[in-house]
Amino acid sequence: MRRTVLSALCVAALALSGCKAKEAYDQARIAADLHSRGTTDLLRQTADDHYTAPSDGRLTDAQVQMYLKVRDHEKEIAQVAKKELQQHSEAAKQAGEKSIAGVVEGFKGLSSVADLVTADVRAAKDLHYNTQEYLWVKGQILAASAAAMTEKMGQAMNASLDASYQQMKKAHDEATDETTRKLYADMLASSDKSRQEMAQQKEKEDPAIAFNKQLLSKHENALNALTSELSKYEDKPGDTKQSMEKWQKDVDQGIQQAKQQAQPAAKP
Repeated sequence: MRRTVLSALCVAALALSGCKAKEAYDQARIAADLHSRGTTDLLRQTADDHYTAPSDGRLTDAQVQMYLKVRDHEKEIAQVAKKELQQHSEAAKQAGEKSIAGVVEGFKGLSSVADLVTADVRAAKDLHYNTQEYLWVKGQILAASAAAMTEKMGQAMNASLDASYQQMKKAHDEATDETTRKLYADMLASSDKSRQEMAQQKEKEDPAIAFNKQLLSKHENALNALTSELSKYEDKPGDTKQSMEKWQKDVDQGIQQAKQQAQPAAKP
C-alpha cells in the first residue's frame, strides 16, 4: 500500500514538473517571438489579410470557436508581455528614469505595452487565422457581451420598477382622499410609460446582436468576453473575474428581492 502511494506521488510530481517545464518553455518561446517580431513586423504581416463581413452581421459557430482558441493563446502572450513590461519598469526605476539607461528601458516598456495591446492579433496569426476576420468576430462578440450586460441591468431595473409599481398601487388603493389618489394615479401612469419605453427599446435591439448573444451563450456565459478583455490589464490575476462574478451575484440577488417586493400583498 505504501509503495502504491509513493508511486502515485512520484507520478504526480513528475507530471507537475513536466507541466511547469512546458509552461516555462512556452513562455520562453513567446518571449523570443516578441523580441524577433515586433509590433511593426506583426502589423506588416497582417496587412495582406482581407475579409468581407456578412451583411447580416451574424457569427457562425466556427467563428466563435476561433475566437475562444485565439483568446486562450492571447492570454499566454499577454502574460509574457506584462511580465516584460514590469521588468522594464523596474529596470528604469533602478537606473533612474532620467538617465540614458532609464530612457532606454522606458522605450522597451512602451514596446511591451504595444505587445500587450496586440496580443490577440499575434495569437490569431500564430494559429494561422485570418486576422481581419478575427478582429471582426471579436468586435461582434464584444458587442454581444456588452448587450448581455445591458440586458442584465435592464432586468434589475424592470424588477425594481415592478416593485415600486406594486407599492404605489397599494398606496393608491388605500388612499382615503381624492388628491392623494390622483397623485399616485399620475405616478402609476408615469411608471407605465417608462416600462413601455423600455419594452420598445428592447424590441429595437439589433437582430445580429441578439443572434450572436444567443450563439455565444451556447459556448460560455456571454459576459465572459468582456471580463476576459478587461482582465488583460489587471494587476492581480483573477480580480476582474471576481469583480464580475460579484456584480452578477449582487444583481441577481437584487432582482430576486425586487420580485418578492413586487408580489401583491395577500388579502385577509
